[in-house]
Amino acid sequence: MTPSNPHLAPVDVPDAAALARVQQLCDLTEPYVSGPAEDELFAAAMAETNAWHRDRSPFFRGLYDSERPDTPYDAPLIHANFFKRHEVLSIPMDDVDLHLTSSGTTGQKSQMFFDRWTIRSAQRMVARIFDHNGWITPDQEVNYLLYSYEPARDLKLGTSFTDNYLCDFAPARQVEYALRNTGNGHEFDPFGSIAALRRFAEDDVPVRILGFPAFLWFTLERMSAMGLPPLRLPEGSLIILGGGWKGHTDRQIGKHELYARVTEQLGVPSERIRDTFGSVEHCVPYIECAHHNLHAPVWSRVFIRCTRTLEPLPYGEKGYLHLVSPYITSVPAQSVVMGDLASLHPGEECGCELTTPWFTIHGRAGVSRNRSCAVAAAELMKGMS
Repeated sequence: MTPSNPHLAPVDVPDAAALARVQQLCDLTEPYVSGPAEDELFAAAMAETNAWHRDRSPFFRGLYDSERPDTPYDAPLIHANFFKRHEVLSIPMDDVDLHLTSSGTTGQKSQMFFDRWTIRSAQRMVARIFDHNGWITPDQEVNYLLYSYEPARDLKLGTSFTDNYLCDFAPARQVEYALRNTGNGHEFDPFGSIAALRRFAEDDVPVRILGFPAFLWFTLERMSAMGLPPLRLPEGSLIILGGGWKGHTDRQIGKHELYARVTEQLGVPSERIRDTFGSVEHCVPYIECAHHNLHAPVWSRVFIRCTRTLEPLPYGEKGYLHLVSPYITSVPAQSVVMGDLASLHPGEECGCELTTPWFTIHGRAGVSRNRSCAVAAAELMKGMS
C-alpha cells in the first residue's frame, strides 16, 4: 500500500447506518480478492443500494416494484442509453459534486451526476488497482503524453477527467496533449505528439502515455511514414489506453498487433502496456492484467446477456455486457446493461495470478446514431492520413 497518496484516503458513505455494507465493501483494499465472504458482502451491499435508490428515486421505485424477471441481486436492468435521454438522480441537485458526459460536442450524451462519495469511491478503486500494480510512484517524476482532450472551459467529458486524474499517481515533469484546444474545439496534433515522444526519449525519467489507442496507432503510423527510426522510451515507462476505436473500426487493428508496434517503435515492453474499460454510467475501473485480460475487481460483478432475450449467458458466449456494483449513490445505475458485445471467462483461463472472472470486448452491438467521446475524437483524425 501507498498510504501517503491522497486518493487512497478513507471516504465516508452518505449515510453510515443505511449503507454500512456498501462502506465495508468499498473499503476492501485488495482489488481482486474473491471468495464466499466477499460474495456475501457484495450481496448485502447491493441490497442496501437498492433500498437507497428505491427510497429516493420515484423512477427506480416504480421499476423496482414492477413485475420483472429475476435479476442478479434483485437489481432491475437499466440500459446505458437510458441516461442519454433522462436525468434521474437519487440525491438533491445541491449534493452533486461532479457532472460528466459521455460524448463529444454533438450527438446524444449520457448525463451522469456524482455526489462526493460516488466519485471519490470510484477514484479510490482506480488508485487501489494502480497501487496493486506498483504504478503509484510519488518519488518518481514522469513525462506525460495524453491522447485525450486538452482542458478547456466547460469541458465535462469523462475521458478527459479520467486521464487528468491518472496524472496524480506520479508527479509530472512535462505534460503534452495530443488533442489540442484550438479555442473552437479540439484538433489532433500528430507532429506535436511525435516531437514530444522524441524529446521524452532523450530525457532521464519514464514516460506515461494515456488515452485513446487510435491516436497512438496513428502516431506510430505517421512516424513510420516519415522514416523516423524507433525510439526507446526510458525504463519504467507505462502506457494505459482507454476509449476504444469507436468510429474507426475500419482502421482498427488487434490490440496485440498494436502492442507489438509500440514495443518495436517506442521500446515499451508488452507487460507495461494495458488497455482499460470504463464509462461514465459505470465508473468501476477495469484494467488489463499482465496477460491483457479485463478482470472484474472485488467491487463489481460482470454478466453477459442475450441480445434477443436479455437472459444470462454462460462463459464464453457473446452478448450484452452487464455490469453491477453497489458503489453509486447519486444515480440508480447500480445494474447497467452496456451497448458493448462481450464474453465472460473464468479467472483460471487467464493464466495470471488473478482469480476473478475476466471479459473480452467484441465491439458495439447494432447500428446507432449515438456518438461516444471516442467517436468524436476519432472524427478529428479524418483527413490526417
